[in-house]
Amino acid sequence: MKVMALDYGDARTGVAFSDPLGLLAGETAVLSSWNHERLLEEVTALAESRGVDTVVLGLPRNMDGSEGPRAEKSRAFAAELEERGWRVVLVDERRTTVEAHGILTETGRHGKGRKQRIDAVAATLILETYLNSLKR
Repeated sequence: MKVMALDYGDARTGVAFSDPLGLLAGETAVLSSWNHERLLEEVTALAESRGVDTVVLGLPRNMDGSEGPRAEKSRAFAAELEERGWRVVLVDERRTTVEAHGILTETGRHGKGRKQRIDAVAATLILETYLNSLKR
């Protein structure tokens, strides 16, 4: 089972892939696109080329658990992926960006390209959350 996780954003979308057995988070990428249709095509092409079975999409919730406009956008994006035949699982992504900042700070990964690294790390954290939920 190969899984692809997405940290969906308006300008950049972080992507993380599991290993072929769906046990570990591995390779990451960042898709930069302001065009929604283009992003949808890029995500679909990546999923097809990597033999992905499941797409895990971060669901941004407020700290109190409520959902706002970003969550609505993520749900709509999930619906579009499902219409294209993908199995989509929504995963609460609260605090992933904060954790990604912390990880990059701890590892000294500052400077050029930091925003893209944050998106990739956030996607990895979303993927790890999903994979860990399967082990229970």
